[in-house]
Amino acid sequence: MNQINVPRPNDLDAFWMPYSDNRYFKSHPRLLARAEGMSYFTADGQEIIDGTAGLWCCNAGHGRREITEAIQKQAAVMDFAPTFQLGHPIAFEAAARVAEMTPEGLDRVFFTNSGSESADTALKIALAYQKARGQSQRVRLVGRERGYHGVGFGGMSVGGIGGNRKQFGAMLPYVDHLPHTHLPEQNAFSKGLPQHGAHLADALENLVALHGDTIAAVMVEPMAGSTGVLVPPVGYLKRLRELCDKHGILLIFDEVITGFGRLGTNFGAERLGVTPDIMTMAKGLSNAAVPMGAVAVNNAIYDTVVNGAPEGIELFHGYTYSGHPLACAASIATLVLHKAEDLPGRAAAMEPYFEEAAHSLRGLPNVIDIRSIGLVTGIELSSRPGKPTARAVDIFRDCFDKGVLIRTTGDIIALSPPLIAEKHHIDRIFGTLSDAIRAAA
Repeated sequence: MNQINVPRPNDLDAFWMPYSDNRYFKSHPRLLARAEGMSYFTADGQEIIDGTAGLWCCNAGHGRREITEAIQKQAAVMDFAPTFQLGHPIAFEAAARVAEMTPEGLDRVFFTNSGSESADTALKIALAYQKARGQSQRVRLVGRERGYHGVGFGGMSVGGIGGNRKQFGAMLPYVDHLPHTHLPEQNAFSKGLPQHGAHLADALENLVALHGDTIAAVMVEPMAGSTGVLVPPVGYLKRLRELCDKHGILLIFDEVITGFGRLGTNFGAERLGVTPDIMTMAKGLSNAAVPMGAVAVNNAIYDTVVNGAPEGIELFHGYTYSGHPLACAASIATLVLHKAEDLPGRAAAMEPYFEEAAHSLRGLPNVIDIRSIGLVTGIELSSRPGKPTARAVDIFRDCFDKGVLIRTTGDIIALSPPLIAEKHHIDRIFGTLSDAIRAAA
């Protein structure tokens, strides 16, 4: 009889942790054992208030019975079914529910398994569309400095966070970048959209002058989240939309973070009054209960690619788990909750209180900027001389030990609690953070 060697629960060696200081963690582990509502709990029962909705993803909070039961039921009925030349009913239902929420005209939904896959899918669809409409010279993709579009080579290439790129050498060819929109001299401590910076969109004109009619698409986050919460200036996205239309370029919004209520609307496009041609999503799509992502495209793009193709497969792209039955079940249950509990409305109602709590940190030691919109804020700290990120990391560890989960990126603290947060949760999060900032002075 074969012997099965089960690792001890405290054997930390096998798991190569993502985006982590593995050596530090495995000598100072911080382990989460369960989650419910607004909180995680450690193995010894300590409650950790979730100030980050996991990784921007558990918008409805943790352990939602409706989602859990939907996954269990689907697993008992059918655990997996392929979606290559076959289908299963709930994949179509999930897509229809997503299409009900997306901006008008973005009614065709392609399922993926993550934000990274959604980004690469959107870029490939953009290239396929330009070729299908007779613009095969349009092979160039434009991103933005400090942008984050996942860790696939496509999303990483148009992304603009140096730390995500420098280990891996050459990225995709034919990629260029717009400048980021962070103007601390004019916009420090902004509430909502900062007033200065719409002119930065005009850099696209310079790229068109340089590259001619070879640009296929521009991909940006409506609000750049992972880089430290960069809120778009007033008029910036509208100007970008105008320039894309002028030059025959597709506009892609990466709504992986801003989708499903984070900014007080279904999607950031709705809050900011600009509709893209293609939209990526993930995270809140299934409340992170099962990995899932999606790309919503303008009907005209779908029609051009699909109806303009010869007989047979129209888009040579997809994933084994596209439209996975368990993910679709989780998504349907999540979107039912999203609507029944009006999660965007709850976020919008809580936004003023959250914003005041965030900006109450102004004047604390080393706080040099605060940016906020919806239920998300970035608190930027001055770096310790010669030790970038060290101050924020100390604050992260201090907050966790005192029962609050925050997120750091560089020396920026990002907060994005579940949309079910109430005032006492917000008080706890910012009270603990305030003490930790003082302690790290």
